Amino acid sequence: MSILGKYIGSMHEEKPELLNSIASKRQKLCAQEIEEGEEKTVPLENDALQETGENPNVEDLKLANEEHNSLMSLVKLTKSGLLLFTFPVENSPNTTDIVSRVFQSMESGALKAPIWCHRIFPVQATCGLTEKDLRETVSKLVQRFVNDKDNTLSKPVKFAAGYQRRGVEETKGKIQKEASEVLDQCPLLDRIKCFETVAAGVKDIVPDSVVDLKSPELCVLVELLPLSRIPSGSFVAAVSVLPHRLVSTKPKLCIKPLVPESKHKKGQN
Repeated sequence: MSILGKYIGSMHEEKPELLNSIASKRQKLCAQEIEEGEEKTVPLENDALQETGENPNVEDLKLANEEHNSLMSLVKLTKSGLLLFTFPVENSPNTTDIVSRVFQSMESGALKAPIWCHRIFPVQATCGLTEKDLRETVSKLVQRFVNDKDNTLSKPVKFAAGYQRRGVEETKGKIQKEASEVLDQCPLLDRIKCFETVAAGVKDIVPDSVVDLKSPELCVLVELLPLSRIPSGSFVAAVSVLPHRLVSTKPKLCIKPLVPESKHKKGQN
């Protein structure tokens, strides 16, 4: 909250004392206590929550939601260590710009490295994890990326795709039968199938594009959202098409961490 509050100016204008009260408390949150929300999202990831620190008052968080429900909501998830914030469609800021400004502020020294937040993933769209929906969503976002005059693209356009399957990786480690049943529910949970669908969506807009895992110009990130209260067998994906400057390519393609991996690990020791 303390990070996002700096880049969503209307929050400070409406009720700065409330946000300051919440931000002053260390941000170790339990995702199971978060109320359900909708539309565009900005998940905040903490890969390894520290065991020490004070939990913020849940009532304060609920009050913040009531005061700012036109701006941001919290969505209930089934996996700890992950927070999902949503904005309403009619009043949704550009989530990619928010994350870009966070990195710029950190590079300039205006923002200190956060303790409780490892990554901020700027979700641009969500869709059902089906071949049709994912392909259409990727095509729409790639078209938006190509039309943006701030993005300079070469020919052929180089792209890469990343896929985060929260919960599925754990299932694969169990009995093979269980893993097969999960994949049968949704073929796109298979990494190769998902990448094929993403590539098809990119090529619908940029037919001469090529895969480049080392220095892609546009990066398609798909993340399976561990949403609570959805029917069994239903899966929702968060999708973004981002410039290379916001992602890291090693050891895998994903949104850049707010704190370099070496410093993050050192701080845990």
